[in-house]
Amino acid sequence: MDMIVTVLLLVVGLALIVFGADYLVDGASSLARRWGLSEFIIGMTIVGMGTSAPEMVVSFIGAASGNADIAVGNVVGSNIFNTLLILGLTAIILPMGITKSNFKRDIPVNIGITALLIVLGLKHTLFGFGAADGLTRTDGAVLLVAFAAYIWMCLSSKDETPEEAGKVMNPWLSLLFVAGGLAALVFGGQLFVNSATDIAKALGVSDKFIAVTILAGGTSLPELATCIAAAVKKKGQLALGNIIGSNVFNILLILGGSALIHPLNFIGFGWVDLSVLLLSALYLLSACFVGKKYKVDRIDGILFFLTWAGYMTYLFINL
Repeated sequence: MDMIVTVLLLVVGLALIVFGADYLVDGASSLARRWGLSEFIIGMTIVGMGTSAPEMVVSFIGAASGNADIAVGNVVGSNIFNTLLILGLTAIILPMGITKSNFKRDIPVNIGITALLIVLGLKHTLFGFGAADGLTRTDGAVLLVAFAAYIWMCLSSKDETPEEAGKVMNPWLSLLFVAGGLAALVFGGQLFVNSATDIAKALGVSDKFIAVTILAGGTSLPELATCIAAAVKKKGQLALGNIIGSNVFNILLILGGSALIHPLNFIGFGWVDLSVLLLSALYLLSACFVGKKYKVDRIDGILFFLTWAGYMTYLFINL
């Protein structure tokens, strides 16, 4: 009976994720049209920050308890998952155009902050600064200032293409769709992860396997569901904004805030993990030149997915 209830909760969690993503995309698109903003900006701010709420909760709790592996690993794993798996699958469903603003500002910023995280985190190994590798409270403050500067730069930008004409809902209804969709995504994602973990344990699956698969991907379920829903609705810029926004939010705000709560060490993270993280950011730049220029096309999506699969294989082999 307990297993039946767990399976039912798993299904309910999945349903909340699917419906939450659908309402979130509709509400966010309506707000973009009403405010004259681009899909990308809405995806990067409202949607990107909202879908990163699970990562923020997990990392802040991990930092507060002094568990840097959880705080840092959650962000590193989520950003790799976001770009290589989620964006890869989304591109296979719907190739996404890359705008001039994406090429000149957003993709370079994504690469820059990823490199900044690695340099700050490994400053002892690279330059001999500090007693050990990790993020200090000063590093956290630097990341938070960079986050505020990037958000200001994006919102004050005048070169974005407004959302195309379409259905515009009442603004309060649009906000309700966004808030309700986000709530359903977060709650449904947590319900799904908890139920899937219980089922895996009942089947005798190891804790390490559960951590690498269910828990690592679980906090990125909102991004996955939102991007696939956006792809189905042909909202490629919203999906791209969601991923870049989530990655920026994860590194600058979540790790910046976590480091202010408690300094974070990088002892548990090797060059392979951080190299794949940087590679995932560079892949977005390569998509501007490889295959169809200025487009994350299906070939790029397959490359992203295969790289993610290779990294997962490496993790399983080295459990």
